[in-house]
Amino acid sequence: MMDPHPDNTASPAANLNVYVQGKGYPILCLHGHPGSGSSLSVFTNHLSKRFQTFAPDLRGYGKSRFDGNFDMSDHLTDLEALLDRFRIEKCLILGWSLGGILAMELALRLPERVTGLILVATAARPRGNHPPVTLQDNLYTGVAALLSYIKSDWQWNIETFGKRSLFRYLIRRHTPTAYRYIAQDALSAYLQTSAPATRALYTAIGAGYNRLADLEQIQCPSLVLAGECDRHITADASLETSQYLKDCQSHCYPNTAHLFPWEIPDQVLSDIDHWLEKNRKTVGL
Repeated sequence: MMDPHPDNTASPAANLNVYVQGKGYPILCLHGHPGSGSSLSVFTNHLSKRFQTFAPDLRGYGKSRFDGNFDMSDHLTDLEALLDRFRIEKCLILGWSLGGILAMELALRLPERVTGLILVATAARPRGNHPPVTLQDNLYTGVAALLSYIKSDWQWNIETFGKRSLFRYLIRRHTPTAYRYIAQDALSAYLQTSAPATRALYTAIGAGYNRLADLEQIQCPSLVLAGECDRHITADASLETSQYLKDCQSHCYPNTAHLFPWEIPDQVLSDIDHWLEKNRKTVGL
């Protein structure tokens, strides 16, 4: 998955759009698919009160437009260039879903620069159990998302469309809080995700991905967070990853799914805060 240039010709780095907040020790925050740097606001708005957060739009996502096809490992080239651009010698990395895979890859590629990993709904050997998607699923998802954008706490929309759409696989707790994040952060990110970005991801998935055996090389502390009912990357896959990481703490949240940070943000942020405090010296804070 991460060796797309057999002829050893490196793809030039893309100049990524990045959202920078706060001051202090740097935390690189990486979104999933579909997504954008702004879709990580649940983390960055909180963490930037004590740290400096960098949330880029990955190549082909958000405002980081890119012409032509590319490979998954090109994201790593872009992110290393971003660290150089902002003169970030050492940082923590928080990655959600695809972002978590890239976080682990960066820790393997740049061990001297990555001091800790916060891995959200992700896995080094990702597995899912998502059922087939129907036309009605897509239709109801679009309607639910649009109506949430108009009025996120509209219970009629949640009951009529939300719970019968693809959101039923992405969240388990259909609360106004979850739908507020969907309206605020998910809809625009979905619309701005390019076809080449989708192609790059699905090409990589088709080729298979398994980095479990390499995780022993990661020496920094890690926190793995999983949703018990995640259908996109199962909790079992996430917890399997935690068992291969040397210095790792994990949490599995009951009755939540892939977007659990939007379902139970207070609990998730509290657990991240406790882990940061516990590993303050180890990660260099």
